[in-house]
Amino acid sequence: MDLKTIPLENLGFTLIPVGMVLLLMLHWKIGIGHSVYGVFRMLIQLLLVGYVLSALFDSDSAWVTLAILLVMLLFSSWIALGTVKSERIRLFIKAFIGIGAGGGFTLWIIVDPVLNLQPWYQPRYAIPLGGMVFANTMTSISLAAERFYAERDNGASFLMARNCAFNTALIPTLNALFAVGLVSLPGMMTGQILSGTSPFIAARYQIMVMMMIFASSGLSTACFLALLRR
Repeated sequence: MDLKTIPLENLGFTLIPVGMVLLLMLHWKIGIGHSVYGVFRMLIQLLLVGYVLSALFDSDSAWVTLAILLVMLLFSSWIALGTVKSERIRLFIKAFIGIGAGGGFTLWIIVDPVLNLQPWYQPRYAIPLGGMVFANTMTSISLAAERFYAERDNGASFLMARNCAFNTALIPTLNALFAVGLVSLPGMMTGQILSGTSPFIAARYQIMVMMMIFASSGLSTACFLALLRR
């Protein structure tokens, strides 16, 4: 079964519930500028990335794949520190190392021993999986940084602040582990099922993704928090 194509005019109907949320925010006198900017930025980015990825997937160069992953890593490191903007520049290298070490190691495990890609740098696999890794580690680092400095400001020792920050960073990932299959069918599994893939095969891929996200989030956060001690 081929995945059903969504015409752009049909995609426009998704703006109806989005508009309802924005109207509700206006009625409650909540600023909508940030939300409107986020929605339009998402639209532009995803529409453009479709064209970019089409070209990248035809590439057969390891350097192109590595360059894209490096750009993802740089942006995720910067965005992750949005919760501690006053410390952003000082902590950027630590976030970069943390996400790069924990996320990069986990990504290598997935593309080589698990998927056994030949060659390993196939952009159709490496780039989307790298995006998943860096997006989730970015969220974990963001939560960890905010909680760590909040605890330190309240007088907690380094070890207490570190442990609290680590636990906080893993909350979204742990919630996803508990809910998967019972409350939600995550994106990769849903996409594969919609495209006609057997649910048994889709489940294996989703297990791989959940393991990848948990490991990369935990390792990256631990590395980042260890660097904070210095």
